Amino acid sequence: MSSFVAHNVSIRLYCSETASFNQNYDVEDNRVESDVEKLYSTIMGRPIGHRGMEKALDQLGIPLSTPLVTGVLHSLRFEEKIAFRFFTWAGRQENYSHEPCAYNDMIDILSSTRYKVKQFRIVCDVLDYMKRHNRNTVPVEVLSTILRKYTEKYLTHVQKFAKKKRIRVKTQPEINALNLLLDALCKCSLVEDAEALFQKVKSKIKPNADTYNILFFGWCRVRNPTRGMKVLEEMIELGHAPDNFTYNTAIDTFCKEGMITEALELFEFMRTQGSTISSPTAKTYSIIIVALVQNDRMEECFKLVEHMMSSGCLPDVSTYKDIIEGMCLYGKVDEAYKFLEEMGKKGYPPDIVTYNCFLKVLCDNKKSDEALRLYRKMIELGCMPSVQTYNMLALMFFQMDDPDGAFETWHEMGKWGCAADTDSYCVMIDGLFRCNKVEDACILLEEVVNKGIKLPYRNFDSFLMQLSTLGNLQAIHRLSEHMRKFYNPAMARRYALSQKRKSMSLRGK
Repeated sequence: MSSFVAHNVSIRLYCSETASFNQNYDVEDNRVESDVEKLYSTIMGRPIGHRGMEKALDQLGIPLSTPLVTGVLHSLRFEEKIAFRFFTWAGRQENYSHEPCAYNDMIDILSSTRYKVKQFRIVCDVLDYMKRHNRNTVPVEVLSTILRKYTEKYLTHVQKFAKKKRIRVKTQPEINALNLLLDALCKCSLVEDAEALFQKVKSKIKPNADTYNILFFGWCRVRNPTRGMKVLEEMIELGHAPDNFTYNTAIDTFCKEGMITEALELFEFMRTQGSTISSPTAKTYSIIIVALVQNDRMEECFKLVEHMMSSGCLPDVSTYKDIIEGMCLYGKVDEAYKFLEEMGKKGYPPDIVTYNCFLKVLCDNKKSDEALRLYRKMIELGCMPSVQTYNMLALMFFQMDDPDGAFETWHEMGKWGCAADTDSYCVMIDGLFRCNKVEDACILLEEVVNKGIKLPYRNFDSFLMQLSTLGNLQAIHRLSEHMRKFYNPAMARRYALSQKRKSMSLRGK
């Protein structure tokens, strides 16, 4: 009897100890999950490229562990650049060092990215070295060896091309790989790490103009133009001449940071001391003009337009688009009209391409009143709208759930003798189906068949799905027979497979 009681007591004690162990295990598990959520929300709550992410993580004060770090990496597995930033930050924290499983997770994330061929193989090599040798930092000599091996392994096609064309390559083979590594770090917004690495190795590996450009663009990416200008000054001192693309990037960054004075000073330097490859372009002017518009400095804006014309810098379509888009986005529609008038007075009257650029901005922002005003003004000035003009208007009305406006546009197109093209029919039919105007959509599909128009396969497939949902077998048969002239079953299968692969890639598989 006593032995039975003792046995029973021991069972109860064992069960209580096991329950206690399980409870502690569950509590620890829940704590890790909670900390993963806190870290993840802090990381994703910052704008991409914002340099304050690391400071925000520091302020949380959460002690790191391997399960916690791997949990966050798993949550960030589809955001490889942000994951790499978190991994780098975690590796610097006191009382924590990455274990092999954390390295492996990071390498898996970087290896599965779409950038793996271009940027991240070298990063994987460095991480793998750190994992195998249990180091927190990589010596410069070892890094140079890794860079050389990477160049020999992955950049052989460059060397073969140079040998075939008898091009003498003057740069060290390591510099190409180093530039890829710096570029990868900068694109992850780890510009301070990139510059620290550059300072360590520049005595061993001679940098070229691309190296400085990468660092300069990196500082511009994280909105720190002051540091970027220091890199630019060092670049010029060493005899590397920046081109106008580099200067345009700096000016654009200054303008986005609200540093208009600095942007104008750099522009003046380009204008007075710039070489042939670094003098202001139409893009330079458009960046500053839009910045002046944003800051409501319209008088200076139009003076700059005059200066652009007098200096012989001819505007192109992209110039018109950038300036007009900037003016419209900041509510300066009347000023946009004035800009077109000024250009006309200077001997550059807007054509249909220019007007369509203007119209696209208005349509994309669903400013229907302004879009129709511009359409009427085009006709008044004798610039007849093109089929693209009507397509943009019709699409805008459908996006605004206004099929009547789209129909008016369709009839207006016929009134002015502008023949509808394939895109016109696709916009109208798709919009009518979405607005539940099924009968009208079927009438236009009948026109497509009667006129022998070849629909793009994507639209054909979409229209068949719509008709299938409606159960309109007669229309399905008629449209399928018509499209059989243009497409065969093999092509249909290839299209279906490509769509399947695309959908799987979006799911991260």
